[in-house]
Amino acid sequence: MSDDAQTGPLFELPGLWFNAAEMNALITMHELLVNLEPGALQSKVGPLIERIQGLLGENTEQSEEIRRRVRILGMAARPVTPKHFETIVSALIKRQRLTITHFHRGREETLSREISPQRIVHYRDNWYLDAWCHERDALRTFAMDSIQEIATLEGQARDVPNDLLDAELGASYGIFAGAATATAKLRFSPKRARWVATEQWHPEQRGETREDGSYLLEVPYNDDRELIMDIMKYGPDVEVLEPTSLRERVTTLHREAAESYTLTARSRPAHRTERPATSNRSGRRLGS
Repeated sequence: MSDDAQTGPLFELPGLWFNAAEMNALITMHELLVNLEPGALQSKVGPLIERIQGLLGENTEQSEEIRRRVRILGMAARPVTPKHFETIVSALIKRQRLTITHFHRGREETLSREISPQRIVHYRDNWYLDAWCHERDALRTFAMDSIQEIATLEGQARDVPNDLLDAELGASYGIFAGAATATAKLRFSPKRARWVATEQWHPEQRGETREDGSYLLEVPYNDDRELIMDIMKYGPDVEVLEPTSLRERVTTLHREAAESYTLTARSRPAHRTERPATSNRSGRRLGS
């Protein structure tokens, strides 16, 4: 251990030096990783964290406090089989091909593919695998939780340049692949604008606060399914201005939702007050 007037005490790992703040940052990162995919990295990262705590010496109490104070809340997370997770990561690093069997929820069918893994993506509390599909001869994104079987192949994985990955898989809105083909123009109410104006929906988005306090947001997209879900959650606080096709789809979904509630209300029996059942009355009371 050595001292430095600018950074404070330094602690040594093999070939690396960290100050106390950096050590604590590693502990915080550990909590993030463990909570992102519980169990998948615990056995690998745990021993490193224990060693870091030992190196912290008198700051061990502080590091434990940091770990206790970090809380990650996931929402709608779909767990990935730990063994599948490890196999994918290993193939990524060793540049090996994989054969996978996965369930395609949209088609409700099970498919088998030979792929060259390119990168894993953690998006909205779930893990995805960007890969080159040798059957389709194109880039595809697979939900890792939908993989039912997986095996490593002997063949060398095909490498796809990062700029092509970003152009094909990162140019449009959300997790769906494909270069952007349209731009959504959304207007948020002044009340909702307070939040949306500070949100990042897409790296290439454009935003503008209007004089009336409303907020105009423009985002590029290819597949509108995920974008529509995000639009719908804002209810009456957002209006789709362009393109017309997107506006019509959102309008139709709002109308269908309203009709669904109307039909439900009509089919529900009218409320009435009943006398308590007695021994000389037959039949069941509503709600029994």
